[in-house]
Amino acid sequence: MYFLNLIRWKNLLIIAFAQLLIKYAFLASFGINTSLNELGITILILATVCIAAAGNIINDIYDVETDLVNKPNKVIVGKSISEKKAFNLFIALNIIGVGLGYYLSYLVGKSAFFSIFIIISVLLYLYASYFKQTPLIGNIVISILVGLSILIVGVFELLPNITPQNQLLQLVYFKVILYYAFFAFIINLIREIAKDIEDIDGDYKSGMNTLPIAIGRERASNMLFALSLMAVITVIYYVVYKIYQNQIAVIYFLIAVIAPLIYITIKAFNAKTKKQFHHISNMLKFVMLLGILSLLLYMYA
Repeated sequence: MYFLNLIRWKNLLIIAFAQLLIKYAFLASFGINTSLNELGITILILATVCIAAAGNIINDIYDVETDLVNKPNKVIVGKSISEKKAFNLFIALNIIGVGLGYYLSYLVGKSAFFSIFIIISVLLYLYASYFKQTPLIGNIVISILVGLSILIVGVFELLPNITPQNQLLQLVYFKVILYYAFFAFIINLIREIAKDIEDIDGDYKSGMNTLPIAIGRERASNMLFALSLMAVITVIYYVVYKIYQNQIAVIYFLIAVIAPLIYITIKAFNAKTKKQFHHISNMLKFVMLLGILSLLLYMYA
């Protein structure tokens, strides 16, 4: 159980679920010419999950000092699992994930795609060891990686099968996946800022230089509000200009995505306490899940 909590198994399940939905709820619903069979998508999910799990472990290793202040009851490294064992798990999961990524790239005949897994693995390490302490840069890096966990399905499913005859159609479907990847990016970016404000005390005592420490809690809160408002506007634009003809999809986005985002924006405008920012962070994770679940609507389009 300690191991499952260390790798953030719930977050990993969301990643795997999102990739399955893109494959079977979105791409399969339109009979799109894809590259991966059941074995292929399984390998992609396992590779992504292993590298993401390794990233969670190395992040916990570097965050022990801050976590002892911010969430002492949830510290695992150094208590339930030794730092050496945690680091060995980090290495093992990276080797498995990158190895699976290499094999998958070979299967689809695109050996260059192997570099994606290397880049993700390296960036996760750099995020934990360096970027996380750099104002906003760390937030952007980890949010890009979250978006990439969705976009990578389109890369492996659609790009290897592009021909002069189907190029335009394949790119249309790839663009839809890109929209979802951007949604994951912006929601996670907002959540990262909310978490930084929530954890400002522990981060300050550990000598970290996160965004709220660098520019102040109030300015960071204003940025959180502005980004939340931007997310609302972006989703409304997507609904109005991209899916307006699908009434069920419009209703779903209004109730499940836009309404909670408006709620979050209002909360961000008034938030002052650690508890309030924690609530915003949890709500953003919930909104991301609801946004991903909208992929199911393509089965009934």
